[in-house]
Amino acid sequence: MAEKRSFSSGWDRGLIMIKEHDRVVLNAPLPSEGLEAGDVGTVVHVYKDGEASEVEFVTLDSHTAAVATLEASQVRPVTRRDLTHVDLTTYLVRK
Repeated sequence: MAEKRSFSSGWDRGLIMIKEHDRVVLNAPLPSEGLEAGDVGTVVHVYKDGEASEVEFVTLDSHTAAVATLEASQVRPVTRRDLTHVDLTTYLVRK
């Protein structure tokens, strides 16, 4: 039987803590960094027992879009159901 896990508002994933190099999803927009809810980043450093972390957000062509210090409640771990997608409106506006 598959184990069910519920995510807390912080870094805790059941018994597993999010650690450096884990992928996380931004819960809400971060306009100061040009990030939108749903953007996926990689944890590059974890502060004080997971209360906050440094997360790098990279474009699909491998350019750093932002590096942000985020509180645990601002992100969640990725799941099997998460997909990468492109916002075509952004692409069309930038052209």
